[in-house]
Formats: sequence, C-alpha cells, structure tokens
Amino acid sequence: MPLTHIALRAGKPEGYRQAICNSFHRAMHETFNVPEDNDFVIITEHEAANFRYDPAYLGMVRSDDLVFIQITANNTRTVEQKKVLFHRIAELLGEDPGLRSDDVFVSLVEVEKENWSLGRGFAQYA
Repeated sequence: MPLTHIALRAGKPEGYRQAICNSFHRAMHETFNVPEDNDFVIITEHEAANFRYDPAYLGMVRSDDLVFIQITANNTRTVEQKKVLFHRIAELLGEDPGLRSDDVFVSLVEVEKENWSLGRGFAQYA
C-alpha cells in the first residue's frame, strides 16, 4: 500500500504530470508487486522560490525539471527490490515524459503495516 507524493516546479501541462504518474505506477507494479488498482498519488507544483535543490550534489546535473518522489510503503521489500524500483522509475520516467535520470529524486519511507488506515477508521493491515 504505497502513498506517493510527487513534487515538481509549476508550469508543466496536465499530460506531462499524468505521464509521470502513469510511468511511476507502472514501475511500482512491475518491481514492488503493487496491484493495478492500488494507485494513490499526490502531485504538488511549486514556484521557483519554493522549490530548492542543489544542482550538482553527488555528481548529478540537475535541472529545473527535477521531480521529488517520496514513497511511503510497508517495510516488506528487500534492498535489491528497492534498487530495482529506483532504476525502473528513472528508466520509465525517461521514456515518458522524457525526464533525465539526474532529475529523478526518490525517497522511500518505510512504515509498519499497522500504521495505515485506508478508510472507515479501520487499520486494514493490522
């Protein structure tokens, strides 16, 4: 049950933002065994003054097309699965909408299963 927050600079068209969501969800489905109907994503757009990043940290060449992707998910995946996920996200976002891999910043926040309530006030995974 991932919940994903994607942040990017304001001004991209809806089709571009939807391509990010679609490519990201495909990567999650292929590498993290996320079901097709398990698609929960929040996109926020930020003006330049509210979107800071170091363009060269760790040898990257980041541009204003940078996207921050923060995934909150159960802590059930191996390190190898995480590496495959990160690679596949960058690969698919490179295909559509055409992001450079240096502009794909992913953070995975892992939580225990009992920390979710998906509606009705129930802890569905506890």
